[in-house]
Amino acid sequence: MEDKIRYIQEKIAELKILITEEQAMQLYQYYKILVEKNKVMNLTGITEFEEVVQKHFVDSLSLVWIEKMDSVDKLIDVGTGAGFPGIPLKIVYPHLQVTLLDSLNKRVLFLQEVVEICKLSGVETVHGRAEDIAKDAKYREKYDICVSRAVANLAVLSEYCLPFVKIKGSFVAYKSGDVKLEAEGAKRAIELLGGKIEKEQEFVLPGSDIGRCLVKIEKKKACAKKYPRKAGVVSKAPL
Repeated sequence: MEDKIRYIQEKIAELKILITEEQAMQLYQYYKILVEKNKVMNLTGITEFEEVVQKHFVDSLSLVWIEKMDSVDKLIDVGTGAGFPGIPLKIVYPHLQVTLLDSLNKRVLFLQEVVEICKLSGVETVHGRAEDIAKDAKYREKYDICVSRAVANLAVLSEYCLPFVKIKGSFVAYKSGDVKLEAEGAKRAIELLGGKIEKEQEFVLPGSDIGRCLVKIEKKKACAKKYPRKAGVVSKAPL
């Protein structure tokens, strides 16, 4: 097990992030729960230890290349699924107040178990659709940053995510490869939602040839109350 703890530390150090043994142990515990639960429910297609570290943990933490984490207080992860990127970010940056949002209750129960076993405080798990939760005053425009690794077009993701972000806060979408065309096509939607693309950070995931891109959208003004639209409409008829 010591080898695995050291391996986690070394791989995360490739992002110029130094973590303690305790934090590496929390990530290892998370890995073990993930693989165990994945036998009975669909959480991830990646289960090999080294691959989980690289493609889930390191990828989740790559946010540091586009965001100064010390200046972030409240973070929401929309469509978090098995907890990526929200849980690795919380483990490595324990000062964060994190909300994990997912539409499937089974996954939310899994996330609650991870939070308990890894002894994480300041984490709220929420079961619901982004279209509904973003209308709730408790969550609307309350976050410094919204993150999402969900697989959806940037225009669609922006309508799900920007309503959660404070003015002057950010929404960061984790994307694969070249997103220039997708970003160009989403510009109108992003402007309608009060945002503006600030940066597209392309990079290769350390230790691989996997092309990734972080798209940072800054919230310039409040979202109109009609957004996000009703469940089902957002993905069927993107702005």
